[in-house]
Amino acid sequence: MKRAFLLLSAFVSALGAQALDPAALLKPPTGTWPSYNGDYSGRRYSSLTQINDRNVQGLTLAWSFQTHAQSMKGTPLEVNGILYLTVPDHIWAVDARTGRQIWHFQRPSEGNHISNRGVAMYKNRLYYGTTDAHILCLDARTGKQIWDKQIADPAFGYYLAVAPLVVKDKIIIGTSGDQADVRHWLIAFDPMSGDELWRWSSLPDPGTPAAATWPDEQRMKRGGGSLWLTGTYDPALNLLYWGTGNPDPVLAGVVRPGANLFTCSIVAINPDTGKLVWFYQPSPHDTHDWDAVETPVLFDADFHGKPRKMLAQASRNGYFFVLDRATGEHLLTSPLVPINWASGLNPKGEPISDPAKEPQPDGSLVQTYQDGTTNWNAPSFDPETKLFYVNVKQGYSLYYLTLGPDKKPEGHQGGNALPLACDAALIAVDYQTGKTRWTRNEGRSISYPGILTTAGHLLFTADVTGNLLALDPATGRELWHTYAGGLMNSSPMTYQLDGRQYVLTAVDSVLYAWALPERDSSGQQK
Repeated sequence: MKRAFLLLSAFVSALGAQALDPAALLKPPTGTWPSYNGDYSGRRYSSLTQINDRNVQGLTLAWSFQTHAQSMKGTPLEVNGILYLTVPDHIWAVDARTGRQIWHFQRPSEGNHISNRGVAMYKNRLYYGTTDAHILCLDARTGKQIWDKQIADPAFGYYLAVAPLVVKDKIIIGTSGDQADVRHWLIAFDPMSGDELWRWSSLPDPGTPAAATWPDEQRMKRGGGSLWLTGTYDPALNLLYWGTGNPDPVLAGVVRPGANLFTCSIVAINPDTGKLVWFYQPSPHDTHDWDAVETPVLFDADFHGKPRKMLAQASRNGYFFVLDRATGEHLLTSPLVPINWASGLNPKGEPISDPAKEPQPDGSLVQTYQDGTTNWNAPSFDPETKLFYVNVKQGYSLYYLTLGPDKKPEGHQGGNALPLACDAALIAVDYQTGKTRWTRNEGRSISYPGILTTAGHLLFTADVTGNLLALDPATGRELWHTYAGGLMNSSPMTYQLDGRQYVLTAVDSVLYAWALPERDSSGQQK
C-alpha cells in the first residue's frame, strides 16, 4: 500500500507540475536545474550553500535510480520537483524527492548509440535528439510524443547526441556524426510546431573568404565539423556560443591543406537569424582529432585590471583559451599540460601546427594523449575562487598516416592513433595567467569526470578509480568521498527542494542523489 501511495503521489505531482518558467533559464541554478549546464553560462556553479565545507562529511545517500540501460552521459534536468534523464532510446521522468519513476518513454532506433546528453525543456514540453537524427517533442507531464522531425539522414552517419538548448522561442540543436565525410549544421526549430527556422553550417559557403581555407569545393563540402556538445548563451549580447568538431578526413591533413574553417572553432551566432557574428579557431588545420566542442564557459570579471565579458575554454588540443565574448578578441592562450604538437602561436593566439608532429607513414611521437587533454565532460568556473577547473590527461601518442597507392586516405580517418603513457589530473587554472594554481594527480585513467562547484565552498567530481569526491575548491583538499561502484561518465548537478539540497551523480547506469540526513522537529536524525 505504501509503495502504491508513493507512486500515485508522484504521478499526481507530475500532472500538477507547472510548466518551466522561461525566467528560470536566465538565473543561476538554485532550486532548479532547467538546462544542460544549469544556466546559460556553462559555469556549472550553484549558489546553494546548505551542503558546505563544514558539513559535507555527513553527506549520505538519499535515493538511487537504476535505468537498467547503458551508462548515463547526460545531465538530468530538474524542474518543479521532477527530474528528466536520458540514455539513447530512453527518457525518464523521476520524482526528485524520492527517485520514484513517474513515466518512461522508449523509442528504439537505429544509428550510433554512443551517448545521449539530455533533453531541453520549453514551458511544458521536452525536446530530445535520437540516434537516427530525429528531434522529438514530448509532453513533460505525461511523456506522450507530440511531434517528430527528421533533421538528417542516418544512412550518411548522422545522429543526435547533444542536449538541445532553449534560447528565447527557439530550440537549438547540433548534428553529430564523424564516421563519414559529411556537412554539419546547427539548427533552430519552432518549439510548438517543430518547423525549422534557420540552419547554420560549420562549413563555409563556396565563394566566401572562409572557403579559401579549403583546397577545393568538393573537399570542403565533405569536411565534417560536427556540433555534438551543447553551447552557451549571453542574453545581454544576444549571442550563442558553440564549439565545432574536427575536419575530415580526420588524420590525413595532407589532402586538405589550409585552416579548414569553421572546423575546430568557437563560433558566436545570432540566435534570431542564425548568422555568424565572429569565430575563433583553437585548432587550425587539425590533424589529431582534437575538436573544439568543449564547453565555452562565460563569466564577467577583471582581466589585467580591466572589466571584461569573457569566454574561456579548456580545449581538447591541450590549450586554455580566454576571449572577449562580445568581439572574439583573443586575451590569453596557455598550455594546460606539456605538449609538443605546436611550433608556436600566430598573432591571434591560435596554435601553429608543427608539420613534423602531424601523422606520418612511419609514425609521429606526440606529447599529448590521443583522446585529447580534456574532452566533453564539463569543467566549472567558481566566481568566488576565480579559478577554472578541468580534468585533464597528459601523456604520449603515436600518429600514423595511411594513404593508398592513389595517395588518397584509407578509410574515414586516413590514419591511426596509438595512445601510450597517460596520467590523469584535476587542475585549477588562474584565468588571468593560464597558470595552474593547484593539481590533484589521479594516475592512469581513461575517464574524464565532470565538475560542479557551489557557494558552499565545494567542488564535486570523481576520481579515476570510482570514488565520488567533494574537494575544497581553493586548495584541492579532499573533504568527502565514497565509492559508487563504477565510473562517473557525466557531470554532477544540484538543486534544492522543500528546504533540502541534493547533489546528483550518474555512475554507469545508476543515478545517485546525495543529501544531508533529515532531522525531526527536535533536531534528531531521522
